[in-house]
Amino acid sequence: MGNNQENGDADAGPFQVFVDDNFHFMDEDERYKAGEFATYEEALAKAQRIVDEELANFKKPGMTADALYKLYAFAGEDPFILPASKSEPFSSSNYARAQSHLLCSG
Repeated sequence: MGNNQENGDADAGPFQVFVDDNFHFMDEDERYKAGEFATYEEALAKAQRIVDEELANFKKPGMTADALYKLYAFAGEDPFILPASKSEPFSSSNYARAQSHLLCSG
């Protein structure tokens, strides 16, 4: 999964959240803009919400974290932020993997 982030200046806004579709990997026609935010923190919260909603929609009772993450990686929405933070770039893949473990641990 590529986040398609470019090196940007995390101190300069606005920050835009774009979303690719993992099911249509590398098809920019499937990309959409999810919003524009004054701060990186607001953009990050939006990107995380998108992943959280996808995982919640995919999760089934008894599903393992690995199975949930694989389903997300295959067909989930893949948000990214522009300009990207140089110090803490958002990785939807890493975030989804961690959240899958949290959702499936209980």
